[in-house]
Amino acid sequence: MVLTGADIFAEVLVEQGVETLFGYPGGAVLNLYDALYKYSGKIRHIMTAHEQGAAHAADGYARATGKTGVVLATSGPGATNLVTGIATAYMDSIPMVAITGNVGTSLIGRDSFQEVYIAGITMPITKHNFVVRKVDELADILRDAFRIAQTGRKGPVLVDIPKDVTGATAEFTPVKPQIPVYKTELDGQELARAAQVIGNARRPVIYFGGGVAASEAGEELYALAKKAEIPATYTMMAAGVLSYGDPLNLGLLGMHGCRTTNRAVNEADLVLAIGTRFSDRVALNTEKFAKNAAILQIDIDPSEVNKNVEVDYSLVGDVKQILQALLPLVKDAKHTEWMTQIQAWQAQDYRPKDDKYCIRPHQLIGKMCELAGPDALYVTDVGQHQMWATQYIRHVKPRSFLTSGGLGTMGFGYGAAIGAKLAVGESRPVIHITGDGSFHMNLNEACTAVSYELPVITVIFNNTVLGMVRQWQTAFYGKRYSSTDPHRKTNYVKLAEGFGAKGYHCETLDAFSAAFAEALKSKGPVWIECVIDKDEKVLPMIPAGGSIEDMIMD
Repeated sequence: MVLTGADIFAEVLVEQGVETLFGYPGGAVLNLYDALYKYSGKIRHIMTAHEQGAAHAADGYARATGKTGVVLATSGPGATNLVTGIATAYMDSIPMVAITGNVGTSLIGRDSFQEVYIAGITMPITKHNFVVRKVDELADILRDAFRIAQTGRKGPVLVDIPKDVTGATAEFTPVKPQIPVYKTELDGQELARAAQVIGNARRPVIYFGGGVAASEAGEELYALAKKAEIPATYTMMAAGVLSYGDPLNLGLLGMHGCRTTNRAVNEADLVLAIGTRFSDRVALNTEKFAKNAAILQIDIDPSEVNKNVEVDYSLVGDVKQILQALLPLVKDAKHTEWMTQIQAWQAQDYRPKDDKYCIRPHQLIGKMCELAGPDALYVTDVGQHQMWATQYIRHVKPRSFLTSGGLGTMGFGYGAAIGAKLAVGESRPVIHITGDGSFHMNLNEACTAVSYELPVITVIFNNTVLGMVRQWQTAFYGKRYSSTDPHRKTNYVKLAEGFGAKGYHCETLDAFSAAFAEALKSKGPVWIECVIDKDEKVLPMIPAGGSIEDMIMD
C-alpha cells in the first residue's frame, strides 16, 4: 500500500509495539503529529513541558519496563533540547529511539530557520545515527533503529527526518517485528577455566552493575552467589537486583559505599565483575582497587574489558546467557571463615544517629519505605538525596530504582518519574526523590503530571543549598562556600497549588508520615517539602582518587 512518510512512521511504531510516545510538536514534525492524531487509538502521545523532560520520560519508561523508550521533537532547538536526555540514556545503556524532524532536504545546509545538524551533535552520545533522505528508506531505517537500541549493549539511537520526507509517499509493506536476539558465542574452555577460578577462591566477592539488570539476569546472579556462597556488592545502577537484607547482599560499593563492602573488595582474592564497567566512582584508585584479587570480568561490550582496570580473566557476551552456561560448572561451596569475617566488619559499620527533633535523611527514607511498601518504584535526581536513597532504600526488586548514574543529570527525576508512572500504571506507587537544587531544574514538568492526572509523589529534601557540592567544599576547600547557597525563597506548597498539584511542608518526621500517607491516596501529583539541615553529609565517603584507607566516616 502507498502511504505518506508520516503514516509510515506511525505504522512502524505500531509494528514495533510502541504504545506510549513522549514529545513536543513543532513545524518540522507537523506531518508526524498529524499522523499521530489519526493513530491516537493505538499510540498514546504524552506532551511534556520541555523536550528534555520528554527525553527523560522516555528514559524512565524504558528503565521501568525494559522496552525501548521513544521521544519525538521538532528541528533546531527542539532537537538540541533532547541532547542531555540522550546523553543520560547513553551513559547508562538505556534503549531509546529519539526521532527529530528537520527542515526540508532542499533547505539543509543553508542556515534555514530552526535548522541544526542534530546527527553531528549527538554522534558521540548515541549507538547510531540515521538521517533519512528518501521516503522509501524510512520504514527500514526506523526498524533498524529499534533493533540497534535493543541489541547487544543497549543504548539510544537517533533518527532525523526532513519534513519533505514525511510528506512524500512510498510503498509500505508491513513486517512482523522480530525480537532482537543477541547470541553469545560460548567457549567451553573459557567457561571451565572461569568455574575453576571461582572454585579455587577462598575470599570471593561478586561486584555487579547495571548490565545485570539490563540482561534480566538477577535470578542467575543470585543462584551463583548462593551456590558458591559468594557475597555480592553492587553499583548504583544495580540496586534492587539482590534483595535488601539478604545475608549475601553486602550493599553499595564505592565512593559512598559502606566500609565493609569496600574492605571486602580490598581483601578479596577473587572479584567477579559482572555487567559493570569499573567507573571512577567505584574504582576510585585503579592502582589500588582489589589489589589482592584476581579479577574475572563478564560483560557484553568487549571494549569495557581492560578499559579502566586490568583484569585477569574475561568472558564477553550477554550476562544472562553466560551465567546460565557457567552455573552448572560451578561447584557448591562454603566460605564460612570469609563470611564470619565480613559479619564482624558489618558490626562495626557506620550507622547514622536517629533524631526525634528534626528530619534525618536515613529516618525519612526508612519511613518512606515503610509506608510505600515493597512494590514502590523510586526515581531520584542527582545529589546528596540520590546517595541517601541508594544507601537506605530497602531495595527488593529490579527496575524499582531509577537514577542517572553515568552522566549524573540534575533534573532527570521528574520526567523519568512521569515516564515510569505511565509504564507501571496504578499497580505501583511511584516516588520521586529530589533535592531543592535538582528540582528547580525541571519542576516545570509538574504541569505534565497534573494534565495527565499522574499520582507521582515528589519528596523534596530541602537543605536550601547545593548539598553535595557544599559537602566537597566543606571537606576539601576549607569551607569556602562559593555559589552553593542560591538563597531561594521558593514556597513549594504555593507553587504546587499553582500548578494544580497538592503541596505539604514538613519539619518533623511525624509531619512527613502524615503527609506521605495522604499522598499515597491522591489521584494526582503531590509535593512534600522536607526541611533538612544544610550540614547533613553523605557518609561514608572516599575522596576521588582515594582508597579505603582514605575513607571519611564523620
